[in-house]
Amino acid sequence: MENFEKSKNTAIVAYLTIIGSVIAIFMNQEENKSEFASFHIRQALGLFISFFLLGYFVGYANSWTATSAFYIFYFILWVYGFLGALQGQKRELPVVGALFQSTFKSL
Repeated sequence: MENFEKSKNTAIVAYLTIIGSVIAIFMNQEENKSEFASFHIRQALGLFISFFLLGYFVGYANSWTATSAFYIFYFILWVYGFLGALQGQKRELPVVGALFQSTFKSL
């Protein structure tokens, strides 16, 4: 049970900014590697990277509506993933979760 709590804490840290994702990668090293923590690290890291990449282009749209929709969509995905980590569940993010799992499978 203690090991699951540690992996759950690592998963939660992964959702706390991009720096939290990097810290979570180091927390989830080889000797104590947890599949649960790895799952959420892949989800969070993919979410943050896609936010920065897509946000760059959405910013050039110069549209209040597009920017607002982007932030709302991102926030909903972040809450979905964060709540999954808090509840100890492995739920892929809608739309992009499978892509993040396959892209970052080495983590």
